[in-house]
Amino acid sequence: MRPGAVLLLLDFFNPRGFEGGTLSRATVRAAVRTAKLKARLRTLGVPAVYANDNFGRWESEFAALVQQCQNAGGDAGRVAQLLAPQRGDRSVLKPRHSAFYETPLEYLLETLRAKAIVLTGVSADSCIMFTAHDAYLRQLGLWVPSDCVASTAPAHTRAALAHMHRVLKASIAPSTATVPAFVRK
Repeated sequence: MRPGAVLLLLDFFNPRGFEGGTLSRATVRAAVRTAKLKARLRTLGVPAVYANDNFGRWESEFAALVQQCQNAGGDAGRVAQLLAPQRGDRSVLKPRHSAFYETPLEYLLETLRAKAIVLTGVSADSCIMFTAHDAYLRQLGLWVPSDCVASTAPAHTRAALAHMHRVLKASIAPSTATVPAFVRK
């Protein structure tokens, strides 16, 4: 396997829904864009890794969480249908905000020889931000497609993206843009 990038889908599966309103609509929009980006990156050989909250249920399994969300209906069900894992996708459950904190993600990325991550999901100003900082500390290239993340308010998303671009040197080009060179390597 050649070194490259990994698509990281963060916290898209939430059996409680997405608090309705703005976050719910923004999450569905981000999921639609992420599903298209995932298909596009798959043709480039970029593997997908799901990192999701375990919601304090230490006996939980990712496949059961996906099924629970698919059965929930509403926006949570729609997102789960759009982004259901495919053969070869990997997953980790996380106890806190960052997908790196107390998870096997770092080891998994090393195994995949990843030098960059494409970070998508919910919430841009919290879990995405914590994960992006941890990726930056590990010297991973970072693309956070601006149309593949969501927050409770559009202003929060814009501020988080601006911060990640300025401080973490992340590309924040939308998912429809040319795939950054560091992702294609």
